[in-house]
Amino acid sequence: MDFGPDDHIELDSPEHPYAQLAGILRARLARGDWKPRRRIPSEADLCDEYGLSRPTVRRAVADLVTAGLVFTVPQKGTYVTGDDQADA
Repeated sequence: MDFGPDDHIELDSPEHPYAQLAGILRARLARGDWKPRRRIPSEADLCDEYGLSRPTVRRAVADLVTAGLVFTVPQKGTYVTGDDQADA
């Protein structure tokens, strides 16, 4: 299922909320909402913005990490992968 950058989480959808959020965040990355090597909103901010629990947001972000779209820096945040990759 394709998601747009301005979509909302549909709790009655057959798609899991974490998968919906991952799709929305992918679309926001593709649109350029966050520049390479810049931080995306924190888990807490994403929880507030989308009305989801922290484990759900964490799973969506983990999907983006696995796909190589973002990387995490312990105690700093999650950043968009840049052209020079994440050696941080």
